[in-house]
Amino acid sequence: MKTTFKKIYRKMRNIDYWILIPYLVLCLIGVVMVYSASAAIRMQTGGSPVNYLIKQIVFVLMGWGVFGFFASLNLEKLRTKGVLGLSFGVLLVALLFVKVAGRAVNGANGWINLGPISIQPAEFTKLFMIVYWADRCTKVNDELHRPSMQDYVSGLILTAILLILIIIQPDVGGFSINFAIAALMIMASGYNSRWTILIFDGLLFVGMIALPSLAKVVATGHIKNYQVARFVAFVNPFGTQSGAGSQLVNSYYAISNGGLKGVGLGNGIQKMGYLPEPNTDFILSVVSEELGFIGVFLILALLAVIICQIIRVGVRSDNMYEGLLCYGVGTFIAVEAAINVGGVTGLLPITGVTFPFISYGGSSMIALSIALGLAMNVSIRQKLRRKNQRRLQAIRQRGLGNEL
Repeated sequence: MKTTFKKIYRKMRNIDYWILIPYLVLCLIGVVMVYSASAAIRMQTGGSPVNYLIKQIVFVLMGWGVFGFFASLNLEKLRTKGVLGLSFGVLLVALLFVKVAGRAVNGANGWINLGPISIQPAEFTKLFMIVYWADRCTKVNDELHRPSMQDYVSGLILTAILLILIIIQPDVGGFSINFAIAALMIMASGYNSRWTILIFDGLLFVGMIALPSLAKVVATGHIKNYQVARFVAFVNPFGTQSGAGSQLVNSYYAISNGGLKGVGLGNGIQKMGYLPEPNTDFILSVVSEELGFIGVFLILALLAVIICQIIRVGVRSDNMYEGLLCYGVGTFIAVEAAINVGGVTGLLPITGVTFPFISYGGSSMIALSIALGLAMNVSIRQKLRRKNQRRLQAIRQRGLGNEL
């Protein structure tokens, strides 16, 4: 027992503060903003505004707990066949369950109710993608110098199964993030087939052509789907202001009201029944209105520090598995933030993706904290290895000096 605590203490002494401090600050800002954004909703329904605050504090504390656990865990244990197989099985059952009997939120059956709490399996699928593809790509490159598509086929089939189960919920945001994680990790591992790049470009081109046409079809009433309606609002928000476009239009108003310095914490207007999901999907709009551009810039800067440091750790790693873990975590956080920011500013369609560490929610907070714990673990291991190398080098130099 003492030996275990000594190992943990030794690791904790080598914490990467470029990851830890921004993470803690973002979580605290999130608690404050969730309370501010949720108070109006809770008061309108007759409940206590403190309820959301208490829940978010619990989520943050749970997040800190799993962050510390995964920061000190032996990473090799995560890549065993037993752990990966069990994880895939649990996710498969969970994703099938949410489609059949899951709780629907905004038209998507993505939640499992477990008494007083709800779990979103798609959030934890992102973690599986990171660990699985880090392990898969490392093993392929250990065995072959030039990996081919055949080496990835089994992994691609497994990934496709999970992605299909996510998109049929339908959860476009979760699908996009999981797809991005898998794709970027494969490319980062050294697989740079030219035709794969052409496929990505072709899909993007087809999407750009099809989107306006699809929006026109839905606008005429031939298709009724809340996800597609969001695309219509994205194309012409003010033309659908009384319907699906109200979300984006009120987000614009919130951003405009905030200006540079904001109207003051708790003084936002758009959260008072005008802006939907002010404590989750559109919390950045509330931040913009109450804390202004300065507040939004601070949050984005803190998140950028985390992402850049994670990528830096990955680049400096001499262990492919650890490096790919960092690339996966960096992609997870960066893509999730980009989709949310794009949604609230009208640069991307609204997909229901929350903002990392700021938005209300337990599944997102815990999944992100686990991912960040993995990146912290890699950083700590790097520091320990460098210290050991310097110590061995010093011993060798002293030995040579004694011989002379």
